[in-house]
Amino acid sequence: LRHALADAGHRASTTVAGDTLGSFRAPEGPRVYQMDRPAPRGVSAYRPVAQSELGGFSEAASGRVEPAPDPEAEALPLGAARAQVHENYVIAQTADGIVIVDAHAAHERLVYEKLKRQMAENGVAGQALLVPEIVELGGDAARLLEIADDLARMGLVIEAFGPGVVAVRETPAILGPVGVEAMLKDILDELDDLGQSSALKARLDAILSRIACHGSVRTGRRMRGEEMNALLREMEATPHSGQCNHGRPTYVELKLSDIERLFGRS
Repeated sequence: LRHALADAGHRASTTVAGDTLGSFRAPEGPRVYQMDRPAPRGVSAYRPVAQSELGGFSEAASGRVEPAPDPEAEALPLGAARAQVHENYVIAQTADGIVIVDAHAAHERLVYEKLKRQMAENGVAGQALLVPEIVELGGDAARLLEIADDLARMGLVIEAFGPGVVAVRETPAILGPVGVEAMLKDILDELDDLGQSSALKARLDAILSRIACHGSVRTGRRMRGEEMNALLREMEATPHSGQCNHGRPTYVELKLSDIERLFGRS
């Protein structure tokens, strides 16, 4: 699967929109709406509602609505952020459609590309921990210690701390606070997947990809409007941002004509 994704290269995700459109089917006949049960006797089924009774719309638990459209941002490739739904997906409006971004997958890719750039220059900057984190790994500790020099270039500094135990002294600064034990176990999983036959660069890139997962925006985190727009702008400026580290699309785009077709308006 890894080689197949590499052979396929980096592709934008607009083709997913076509598949999505194909899954929609217009209703065969007109919809008829009716009350499930009549209103109680003596009670009108309809009462005009005064504007003052409506009040403000409270923010839904799974969505965040942003201000009025910004024409300048809408002219940009990924448009202007309008809302976040299900505490992950960013809805953006473009000049001729909408873009739906998987914020977690997109940010994961951005972190990965930053790590690769730092690695190619002077190595990934590390952040020293105030107190080294001690992690028990059993027999797997030796496998990590064998590549300790490579990990140090990635900003992850470890050393032996007794049989089957490592002490983590630095983590990549770009990640901020991170679950150290989970990250080490992910790196071990990646080493298992790669085996010993993989080239060194492939091994290092794969480990960087795993590390990037721990520095990305987590699903369930509410984003402010400026954060969503900053994500869109950074995606536009970053190569390969249309595809996450695992080969999945980071966004899908629907043209206005596609949306109108879904509603039978074309």
